[in-house]
Amino acid sequence: MTTPEPKPALDPAELAKTYAEIAQRSSQLIGDFIARQAASGVPAFGDELGIAKAFYEMMGKLLADPAKCAEMQFKLWQDYMSLWQHSMLRFLGHAAQPVIEPAKGDRRFKHDDWQQNFLYDYIKQSYLIAAKHLHQTVGGVQGLDEQTAKKVDFYTRQYIDALSPSNFLLTNPEVLRETVSSGGQNLVKGLNNLLEDLERGDGQQIRVKMTDPAAFEVGGNIAVTPGKVVYQNDLIQLLQYAPLTQEVYKRPLLILPPWINKFYILDMREKNSFVRWATAQGYTVFVVSWVNPDATFAQKTFDDYLLEGPLAALDAIEKATGEREVNAIGFCLGGTLLASTLGYLAATSDDRIKSATYFATMIDFAEPGELEVFVDEEQVSKLEKKMRERGYLEGSEMATTFNMLRANDLIWSFVVNNYLLGKDPFPFDLLYWNSDSTRMPAAMHSFYLRNMYINNLLRKPGGIALNGVPIDLAKVKIPLYFVSTIEDHIAPWKSTYAGTKLCSGKVRFVLGGSGHIAGIINPPAANKYGYWTNDELADTPQEWLEAAKQHSGSWWNDWAKWAEQYAGDKVAVREPGKGKLKAIENAPGSYVKVRVDAKAAA
Repeated sequence: MTTPEPKPALDPAELAKTYAEIAQRSSQLIGDFIARQAASGVPAFGDELGIAKAFYEMMGKLLADPAKCAEMQFKLWQDYMSLWQHSMLRFLGHAAQPVIEPAKGDRRFKHDDWQQNFLYDYIKQSYLIAAKHLHQTVGGVQGLDEQTAKKVDFYTRQYIDALSPSNFLLTNPEVLRETVSSGGQNLVKGLNNLLEDLERGDGQQIRVKMTDPAAFEVGGNIAVTPGKVVYQNDLIQLLQYAPLTQEVYKRPLLILPPWINKFYILDMREKNSFVRWATAQGYTVFVVSWVNPDATFAQKTFDDYLLEGPLAALDAIEKATGEREVNAIGFCLGGTLLASTLGYLAATSDDRIKSATYFATMIDFAEPGELEVFVDEEQVSKLEKKMRERGYLEGSEMATTFNMLRANDLIWSFVVNNYLLGKDPFPFDLLYWNSDSTRMPAAMHSFYLRNMYINNLLRKPGGIALNGVPIDLAKVKIPLYFVSTIEDHIAPWKSTYAGTKLCSGKVRFVLGGSGHIAGIINPPAANKYGYWTNDELADTPQEWLEAAKQHSGSWWNDWAKWAEQYAGDKVAVREPGKGKLKAIENAPGSYVKVRVDAKAAA
């Protein structure tokens, strides 16, 4: 048995230097905060999200049923008595089955001490019991309207997650061991990390660093598939990628990514780039890169995003290649725009798009999942007021919303790693992309929230008009391919399945493994997650899944077989910039490199 080498003694001079730096930063942050408060006055406390109102209503209903309260308390007491018996047996050296265990995939309690150490096992189970009963208690309250019940459920889980013993020094065995081992250096470094994150947020919010931003460069080691920008306007740059085959399919492929994120999620690295893979299959690939708007774009509407986005791209592709007909892909919000575009083209007898694919896309917003918690009349009205003042929705605010949907993975795990363990986050390309947020113009985003999420008008014939033209998705008769993912928390697959019922063309629905990003960006070479197929569209998503066949590997191969039917014959390759549209600059272009917060990149 080898004896581990002792860690070097702490350098008092280095420690003093670190403390001095922390003190200086803290003083500066406090001074800046006080100056801002003096200049703006003391803000009134508000409840913009309606959380206090929802919980006040819930507590009123709960306390009106004392028998139910007593029943819940008794069940809680029973579980704690069982835990006490279990713990005493373990303390006396006997084997005992745990009263409660973490959910599968819960990584908060993966350290061995949570299972092997009597005290930490007791703390873990005590927390899980309390969390279960608290969640069941508020979830069992009768008489709440659906929106209030969902809000109470969501924020109760946020509260439960925040109070996990893994988030605190004295109740996290891994942090405590590191503190003893390093002589507290982890906490010093963690405080320094916290101050840096506060500085990035200008002292008003904590911008938790999820990865090492210096490890990545857009156009340097991510988004590097060769290509050119061949067209641009106020809202988009259109990228055409260089061929990777001797011949290409006649019909080009147009990809519409969401403008809520940067397009390079589809072109991260060579090994997981959908853009590169599709190009290698023989497609002439065009991708829209959306502008990162500022206040000058405040009045840009959803109509503008239609006209200057996909419609402008179709005109440009015809000039670049001579081909009028294309196939199209829309990812998430880009898919919602693609569906709107197809409705508009059908209404105007324009048949340029011959097939369409939706990546994790909602068209019917009747069941939008947990994002519904953030979208009601009261919250949208207050958000619109804030957007009118600035001209846009700040990207970091939307990113925080998405992170809250998976708080343990995307918030608290980094709190523990960065602030308690004092470690630097691991360089991870997907998390770099996740933190590279974008803004949304006020007028466009308001239209989207009201017409899609609140009123669900896209699914209704004539429910919305684009460029003055009422649209009806039932008139869309082209072949459609829907792919969703089983663990998606942004576009729940059962919600996306509802969209298959809205159009008149032949539809194929495929369900991938994993979540909103990993399940879509799932290259065949990785051989991960698997997917389900069913050639028939059942009445309900559950019926579809029960009759579906599961496959190993990536759904990309299934899509390739489907898409080939509509790709046309093989023709000579097209080099970007060699047609009627000349190259403006190299891919990935300049629009994608604009960051909303220069400090976040530092």
